[in-house]
Amino acid sequence: MTRRRLVGALACAAALTVGNPALAQSNERPIEWVVGYAAGGGSDVLARTIAEQMSKTLGRPIMVSNKPGAATNIAAEYTARSKDYGNIVFTADFATLAANPGLFAKLPYDVEKDFKPVGMLARFPLLVTVSPDVPAKDFKEFVAWAKSNDGDVSYGSAGLGSPHHLAGELLRERSGLELVHVPYRGAAPAVIDLLGGQIKVGVIDTASVLQYLQDGKLRTVGVASKERIPSAPEVPTLAEQGLDGFEAYAWQGLVVPAGTPDAFVAQVSDALQQALASAPVKQRLAALGLEPMPGTPADMDAYVHTERKKWMDVIRTNDIRLE
Repeated sequence: MTRRRLVGALACAAALTVGNPALAQSNERPIEWVVGYAAGGGSDVLARTIAEQMSKTLGRPIMVSNKPGAATNIAAEYTARSKDYGNIVFTADFATLAANPGLFAKLPYDVEKDFKPVGMLARFPLLVTVSPDVPAKDFKEFVAWAKSNDGDVSYGSAGLGSPHHLAGELLRERSGLELVHVPYRGAAPAVIDLLGGQIKVGVIDTASVLQYLQDGKLRTVGVASKERIPSAPEVPTLAEQGLDGFEAYAWQGLVVPAGTPDAFVAQVSDALQQALASAPVKQRLAALGLEPMPGTPADMDAYVHTERKKWMDVIRTNDIRLE
């Protein structure tokens, strides 16, 4: 190629790049998507599903980096301390943004100052689930059964301070039942013990339990959502069954370190909205019983503040602390 032709080709490439920011970034290194849970779980699957679609819009690869432990505090600190602005995003969930500030006396990050919201991802409906040998088909029958056991009823959750745990405490508070919490290291082990009858009750998310409800191996007596869920429309909500206003979800959103430029936040937020509206993501989330939560960074900020106030009150009322 002659010098003149080479210069002309480079000029054309530059013109195309200026007109298409995605092409400008296509040769940059991958975006790191930090997830505070182990690979293979619901949070990991959700991140990878959405990341695949966002990558197409951004013109950049996105690599999920799993940093589990300490109720997402390890991943949160890693992200908050990162100066790799424009190359890192983080799945900040119920624990990170709403519960941990009340559960821990000291956190390695500042929930108000260290992150910028990008947008919500999805929420996981929670179900009051019982083992096959519990003779209750709805919440009224569940209450009668629990009282017949002199209040000696344990419920399993995905772990101390999890949304499953705090929803269980809210249920205990609102129903007046004497329920004893049994924390597990994730929802999957709790489901295994429910199937085996080692525990009789669990507050479990749809992604972990839906297949067993559909197979008839487990039963749910109430949905903690505001409305009935599409994946189990025959199951009434707890609010319908006497617990007025009862509402609890596990939820997740996307954030970046506070020093990230607003232009990158806007670009990633736009890609996120396109991903949540795409057919592949909608289909995958529906199969898991998850509800997409499209919206702006401002929408996420408002939602998180409302949730934090609600669950801080539950934490204080029930004197729940983690160290």
